[in-house]
Amino acid sequence: MSQRQPGSPLAKSVQSLVEAADAKVQTIPLNHGPALLEDDTVLLVDIREARELEREGTIPGAFRAPRGMLEFWVDPDSPYYKPALDCGKTLILFCGGAWRSALAAAALQEMGMPVAHLEGGFSGWKRAGHPVQPFQPNRPNRPNRPNRPTS
Repeated sequence: MSQRQPGSPLAKSVQSLVEAADAKVQTIPLNHGPALLEDDTVLLVDIREARELEREGTIPGAFRAPRGMLEFWVDPDSPYYKPALDCGKTLILFCGGAWRSALAAAALQEMGMPVAHLEGGFSGWKRAGHPVQPFQPNRPNRPNRPNRPTS
């Protein structure tokens, strides 16, 4: 393995990876946005980080699947499998600006999942004036904790 000088160009840039992914996967135009909310054949999947969701909200009805777990959550052979993502619908992924979602969609497509990603990501969705809702985190039920004395 050859040494690369820190700061020197990589063999492949992230931009070239995104362009290659975009060439492979279907990109859903933003003007289809409102129709997606009514389409029973698709599942919108928000792959952004928790802080982005808390700060900016999400698309109504979107399923939350963090980018780092996505491949594990769709694979029935994975111990992390989430049947909600393997629902027979086309997954339409979105992130902040359509870079992470392009890469993720390419990976899921390679795995055999029906998948596409949203043009412009969540930022494009908001700029287009499509509906946004505040993020509601799923919090596990915790037993009531007794009051602790303060000292």
